[in-house]
Amino acid sequence: MSLLRTNSGPPSAQVLVGGELLPSKYVPVHNPARIDELVGHCALGTPEMVERAVETAKVAAPTWRDLGFHRRAAMLRSALPRLRETLAERANLLTREQGKVLWESVADARGPELVIEYFAGLIDGGYGREERWDESGRVVIRRVPRGVTAIIVPWNYPIYLACQHLIPALITGNTVVVKPSELVPLSLSRTLAVLADALPDGVVNVVPGEGPIVGRALTRSADVRNVLFTGSVPVGQEILRAGADLVRTSSLELGGNDPALLLEDASLDDATMNEMVRGVFTCTGQICFSIKRIYVPRSRANEFLAAFTAAADAIVVGDGLDERSTMGPLNNARQLERVQGLLAEARGAGASVQAVGSRLDPDGWERGHFMLPHVVSDIADDNPLVQTEQFGPVVPIVTYDSLEEGVAMANDTEYGLAASVWTADPDAGLQVGELLETGSIFVNSHRLGSSDMSMPFGGTKRSGIGRTHTAAILDECTEPQALAFKKDLSAFPGPALAEQAR
Repeated sequence: MSLLRTNSGPPSAQVLVGGELLPSKYVPVHNPARIDELVGHCALGTPEMVERAVETAKVAAPTWRDLGFHRRAAMLRSALPRLRETLAERANLLTREQGKVLWESVADARGPELVIEYFAGLIDGGYGREERWDESGRVVIRRVPRGVTAIIVPWNYPIYLACQHLIPALITGNTVVVKPSELVPLSLSRTLAVLADALPDGVVNVVPGEGPIVGRALTRSADVRNVLFTGSVPVGQEILRAGADLVRTSSLELGGNDPALLLEDASLDDATMNEMVRGVFTCTGQICFSIKRIYVPRSRANEFLAAFTAAADAIVVGDGLDERSTMGPLNNARQLERVQGLLAEARGAGASVQAVGSRLDPDGWERGHFMLPHVVSDIADDNPLVQTEQFGPVVPIVTYDSLEEGVAMANDTEYGLAASVWTADPDAGLQVGELLETGSIFVNSHRLGSSDMSMPFGGTKRSGIGRTHTAAILDECTEPQALAFKKDLSAFPGPALAEQAR
């Protein structure tokens, strides 16, 4: 089967339930760089389709569970050749529907390969079962799947973010229902088709559609025993409320407002500034743990602003498929309007706002959701542009007078996903990092690659609950089960204990 219909016009992301493609209504998917260009269509799933998908996953669960860790890992590995064969096709399609430049799409689209190899390696290493024999008897502790798992995917890094939940859920024996974003469903659907073809029918089910309809139906289903979600705080709160009624687990990554803290001794050379620029503007700033605000010692503020602005001025904004582009458009009109609104509010409050970079195609600028990068200075720490997750190509630069003040301002947020410290002394950077209230702290980097799969990834405060990467996500997808045989029962509590109380 194929989740991506291509035999009659543009491709369509379809509903897959138990190996069967269901007829659906569709909405168009447009190219953010040329919004008049139709890239494909996305099925609009219904609550009835969700119910059918969940029931199908529930029926398929026992057989998939009973295959065991190693057989499941082998079946997932069998999808690797086809994933590699389709990499270029999927990356190209991702740029056309999401907007980011091609290398960023390649990094996203090759995520399944890396995730499968990593977690299959953990299974090879013995994850999932411990046994203990001694004179008292035998104890077995094993990890068992939670059951039908809902995976709800955002539009910024749809393939990798789906697979960092999907692969651990599958390899630990859960069956899944995936809801792609209706904004960027096509490349993910192609990826899911490759995985579904390698596994038994009903193990991977896909229901694209709108969050208030498909997502809500999924998260309110009593037969869904785990929800793995990446997205906004309000939706995460709704998932938690539904989970409380159902006594069900959830793992939530809810975004961040991630600070970069520059210390007095930090280098401002070209390499450092280019690294920081990439940490801000990759994927047009639409990455949950990218740099969202920069704190600089007042004594170095002018020097830093000049160096950082010069580095950011090399950015070329254009169509992500044009090799001359180094930054693409924002994904959608709503996000563009939101970022422009925050920028206008900061300007109205007296902040200094500077546009940098250049337009690759000035004549075609209005055809897409394009926006030049902006660097904002002379801004108060309590301005909404500083306190909000902008999710766009805008970065505020805030000054501080003492390290204690800088740390306090970096921590003064409802979010706690990631942070970075920039210094000539990495050991000092790690020490300062221990003062920051985030799930991950990086020294002298803060971008894709800073957090690899050997490091647990997730947030504190309102940035979420749970962790991805490492065996931590395998634990999120399973329950510990203890089995015991005790030879000597004489030491168990009983009436004889009353004698000790007399």
